[in-house]
Amino acid sequence: MMELPPELMAWVGRTRVVVEDVSLAATRRIAAMLDLDPGALRIGDELPAHWFSLFFAEAPRQSDIGPDGHPNPGVVLPPIPLPRRMGAGRRVSLHGPLRIGEIATRTAEVAAISPKQARTGFITVLTMRHTIRRGSEVLAVDEFDAVYREAVKPGEKSAVNAPVPAPADAAWSVEKHLSSALVFRYSAITWNAHRIHYDADYARGEEGYPATVQNGGLTMQLLLDAVVANTAGRLLGFSARLTRPLHVGETITLAGHAPVDGPVDRVVRAWAANAAGATCAELEARFG
Repeated sequence: MMELPPELMAWVGRTRVVVEDVSLAATRRIAAMLDLDPGALRIGDELPAHWFSLFFAEAPRQSDIGPDGHPNPGVVLPPIPLPRRMGAGRRVSLHGPLRIGEIATRTAEVAAISPKQARTGFITVLTMRHTIRRGSEVLAVDEFDAVYREAVKPGEKSAVNAPVPAPADAAWSVEKHLSSALVFRYSAITWNAHRIHYDADYARGEEGYPATVQNGGLTMQLLLDAVVANTAGRLLGFSARLTRPLHVGETITLAGHAPVDGPVDRVVRAWAANAAGATCAELEARFG
């Protein structure tokens, strides 16, 4: 592990609090984006526990937005001196659902900043710990990893891991088309302006991707929704990892194994695969 510079070490342990009105209007927009009936929702309804990640968006001023669409370094997140940032994985414990019409808070803590040399170049992993509360009651704890990478040299492509075939013994599977409209609506709901998700010229020319990039948070959301729809019981928590980029316009397969009984809960392993059959996301969910 490389030594962390003092100016970044000072950020570890810092917190920010976002207050969220879990409004009926916002929840209906989320339901519509996920192809559910928005008119079926009412004030007081409990939401799926994993939907907490669709709320609590930061709202930086437009003058604080950088050339890639993210807030400038140091505005919301630590000033890590690498220009490319993408979500990588998360570990979540769920204790209760949000309800429509209530006020909730998210406390975001800088849990760790880890610079290292990876196969694809020098990177820094930022781990944020998000704690969701209704009053003093903890509803969810989410440890989220984002990877910062070096800039792509002019004319080069963004490095990717070698493809790993998805399992061939799924107990269930569904297909999902990652349309431009779906990715746009998700980015609007989560207030994510990262240009790789909607600006093809920027994605190709500045970050070395072949096309606009699917939002990793949306991949996790769709995979979780599929797991919950195909598994009996209550979702207690999950861990997820993004392993390979997906691109807007692709049709992906969301699939999983049957639950396996553990000592205190049941475990489901699931994945997202691209049209070539390569694994692009992995998830392990716990049910009670």
